[in-house]
Amino acid sequence: MDTKRFLAGTIVGGIVIYAVGYLIFTVAFASFYAANAGTATGVDRPAELMWAVVLGSLGYAALICYAMGARNASGLGGGARIGAVVGFLMWFAVDFILYGVQNVSNLTRTIIDPLLEIIHGGIGGAVIGLVVAKMKPAV
Repeated sequence: MDTKRFLAGTIVGGIVIYAVGYLIFTVAFASFYAANAGTATGVDRPAELMWAVVLGSLGYAALICYAMGARNASGLGGGARIGAVVGFLMWFAVDFILYGVQNVSNLTRTIIDPLLEIIHGGIGGAVIGLVVAKMKPAV
């Protein structure tokens, strides 16, 4: 994947990943996450640091773009598959490591979160795949 398509995919994907993440985790599953927190207290910020969430979303999108380039994948289906796999594996690793060293979530939340990331990353990857497929490769 050339630099122009990588950057476009990262920017568009970052926006989509941010928006879909908001809908999934802040709107649809907020009560699930609250009910399945660990016993640690005072760990949630009263207001999100928007710049940090945006940077994280861009990093997530860049990782999906990188994986798509490594697999030479593009289009709706290819992007969705890569995004779903990247999202699941990334959050499976992070959630279980955090579960092992911190008390911010219970085991139910630790198992469900990576499964929800299949949807989150899959949608982000699908959009990235469409953007990358519509752009002409650099010559």
